[in-house]
This record gives sequence, structure tokens and C-alpha cells, in this order.
Amino acid sequence: MGKSVLTEQQVAELQEIFARFDKDGDGSITELELGALIRSLGLKPSAEQIVTLIQKADKNDNGLIEFSEFVSLVRPQTTSEAGFNQEELLMLFRKFDRDGNGYITAAELAHSMARLGHALSVKELIDMMREADTDGDGRISFVEFAAAMTNANALCDDFSLLR
Repeated sequence: MGKSVLTEQQVAELQEIFARFDKDGDGSITELELGALIRSLGLKPSAEQIVTLIQKADKNDNGLIEFSEFVSLVRPQTTSEAGFNQEELLMLFRKFDRDGNGYITAAELAHSMARLGHALSVKELIDMMREADTDGDGRISFVEFAAAMTNANALCDDFSLLR
């Protein structure tokens, strides 16, 4: 597969995601920061899984993931080559939107995640809502859900934690 070209918007989104988890702002994601990133997706990786992910992404063998390595890791999933199609996303959204009003509330998210076997702590729920609710209205629209799922799918596919 050839390298896909990312749009400016995709690069900006990746920079925002990367910066959110580069807690100390040093331009790299550490093992600790990567663990926080994965846990924010509702996953519970072991220490060994995190080390394996760092090793997979770390092309210069310094034990860290720099932005360019992060982009290389998620590039295939940020293009049209991978991910969910709109119909699949809408079906999944409807499963989370229990009352059918076109939005997912924190309560609906918590209930749906618990039903899937991933009960969330209050902090995890707040973090997931904050991550997905980009307009800050306290609920997740379909557009926000689709963006969050696409980003989560990209990370999880590369990290092989959900398969």
C-alpha cells in the first residue's frame, strides 16, 4: 500500500489528539502518556501491550512516539481506506442513542458501554464525553460520534487491542 496523503484538516486533528496526550509538551508521547490515551478510549491495556505498541510505532528506537511516528501509525485509518462507512456508524449511533432524540447523553454512553462489558468510571465517562463532545453542549451528536469512532477505530486498529 502506498502512503496516503492527509488533508490539512486531518493533520490538524492528529496534532490536536497528539498534543492532548503529550502532557508535558515535549513533542513525544511516553509510555505513561500512551497508556492514558488508550484508557481514554475505554480500553484497559496491560503494561506489556503498551510496551509493544511503543515498539511498533517507535521508528527511531528512543522509546517514545514523536508526532511523525504517530502520523505514520494512524495514516491508513485516517483516509478512506479504512474505518466505518456512514451506514454502519448510523446503526451504531442508534444503539447508543437509547431515546432516539439524535444525541447521546452521558447516561446513555455509560449504559451502552456497561452493556458492552466496559463499565466506565466517572472519570472515564467524563473524559470520553469531553473527547467526543467537541461543541461542548453536553451531548454527542452523530457528527461528533462519527469523528470520535473514526479516531478510536484508527488507534484501536493499529494498536490491535480490540480484536
